[in-house]
Amino acid sequence: MPEGDTILRAARRLNETLAGRRVTHFESVFSRIARADDDLTIRGRTIERVNARGKHLLIWFSGGVVLRTHMRMHGVWHLYPPGARWRRPHSDMRIVIGTPEYEAVAFNVPVAELTRGCDLERSPALRTLGPDILADQFDAVDAAQRIAMSPEMNIAEALLNQQAVAGIGNIFKCEALYAAGLDPFTRVTDLSAGEIARVVEKARRLMRTSVAGRRMAFSVYGRGGRPCRRCGAVIAQRKGDDATRVTYWCPRCQAPRVTANARTV
Repeated sequence: MPEGDTILRAARRLNETLAGRRVTHFESVFSRIARADDDLTIRGRTIERVNARGKHLLIWFSGGVVLRTHMRMHGVWHLYPPGARWRRPHSDMRIVIGTPEYEAVAFNVPVAELTRGCDLERSPALRTLGPDILADQFDAVDAAQRIAMSPEMNIAEALLNQQAVAGIGNIFKCEALYAAGLDPFTRVTDLSAGEIARVVEKARRLMRTSVAGRRMAFSVYGRGGRPCRRCGAVIAQRKGDDATRVTYWCPRCQAPRVTANARTV
């Protein structure tokens, strides 16, 4: 699943290319988008800006209309000159926004909503989001406090909770926990406020590095069975309950802690 850094990079590229341009063509295979377009009429509007909020990409049109998309596992936006051959099959197309200069095509995007900006903040998808990990005005204190409100979750699960902090996905969950030296399966209640704040700070720093385009060598993600770059121990891996996310960690650098409940006498 694309994480907040990927969505932010996509939003910036779309914004640089499309902002200020007039829409000459708009279509979607989603019937709900087509019905909304009948009322809101995107053709003829100007694209004002494109931005990201957590894992949501928002395209704002003149007159207070906004298109929200969420990529989930396989969604992606492409940009093409008019008439250029698409790099994906037409059957993968979900939305097309055409201007005289460019064509933006959403492929395999499973979630899309066309609405008025004044209604967007009331949408459950955005209303319940926690602070955006990549926002310039990120509220780290609020994010840490929200994580602490799920004491029985393990910290790996808590970092993926978009209602606590928006934008972190599986890659940077693993990398931030490694950087903070925390066992992914430690319950939130067994962590100090300082430890929670530290792993949030590590996630933000790593993701901002990715957004800046600096090359990153993952420490644990995708390296199950290989030696830890720091201590040489074999990187462990474990599938989550949904079997789609795999947690990677170093069992030595991120050793489980002994809690009061786990001590023997």
